[in-house]
Amino acid sequence: MTSHAQTPLERRYAMLGLALIAPTVLIFCAVIVYPLISAIYLSLFQIFTPTLQGEWVGLGNYAAIWGSGAFWPALWTTLVWTVGTLTLQIVFGVAMALVLHQNIWFRSLARSLILFPYFISTVVAVLVWKWVMNDLYGILNHLLIVAGVTNVPLDFLGSMPNAMVSVILVGAWKYFPFVVIAVLARLQTIPEPLYEAARIDGAGPIARFFDVTLPQLREVLVVIVLLRAIWDFKEFDLIWLMTGGGPVNATQTLPLVVYREAFGLNQMGMAAAWAVSMMAVLLVFMVVYIRQTRAKGSF
Repeated sequence: MTSHAQTPLERRYAMLGLALIAPTVLIFCAVIVYPLISAIYLSLFQIFTPTLQGEWVGLGNYAAIWGSGAFWPALWTTLVWTVGTLTLQIVFGVAMALVLHQNIWFRSLARSLILFPYFISTVVAVLVWKWVMNDLYGILNHLLIVAGVTNVPLDFLGSMPNAMVSVILVGAWKYFPFVVIAVLARLQTIPEPLYEAARIDGAGPIARFFDVTLPQLREVLVVIVLLRAIWDFKEFDLIWLMTGGGPVNATQTLPLVVYREAFGLNQMGMAAAWAVSMMAVLLVFMVVYIRQTRAKGSF
């Protein structure tokens, strides 16, 4: 191979490329690299939150987390929440997208209304749902008693497994419009001749869904699952506002533990160690998921 010296024009183009990409690199370092390095650095210290003063403990925080036995219950709760709400989001989101893709007379209005849960403030949504599920004056308990389903009011947020089920249902209701938007956009790009060919071959609605629609949706579903899994895994505000991690610690996920350590117990170093451990677990699951989907050759 032969090499030649860059001409002045090529050098100017190279400098121009560096100048154009430099702001992006700086922003990336400022909002991602620096906070990540800072979190890892803080996790190696025992730091008092109000003063941010402390002493070096090395891997002591991590040893305390993994040795205390508190990590695995919190991880399990986080996985139950993530898998439960993500599954419902996918099922309801795809089903609703299929309905809104049909030529129904109220389609435009329905497409607008379906976005309401996603756009509404989490605080407002939680306040409404806590009122609906209240065990003393909630409308849901009233309807269940009138319908004869139960004779006494149910404690939806103060007992298990009601609390976890309630949080999962509210989370699925709040975030499934994201799935609807993404899937509906992909449905509108599926070529109609594919469905015509399937009809000619005698395929019914169910067969057309599994043979035509679902294969066409697989790529977008991979992206949806990855994004929603990451966002649900680190969800804090909805769970905190709904149950505060209770009853006892039954709905206490890893993000809630991080908050408790940082601002409840004023242990910023320990909170950083929890956050880094949480990030490592999420990274492992994402790598395994991507490898599995690639190995199957489906996407």
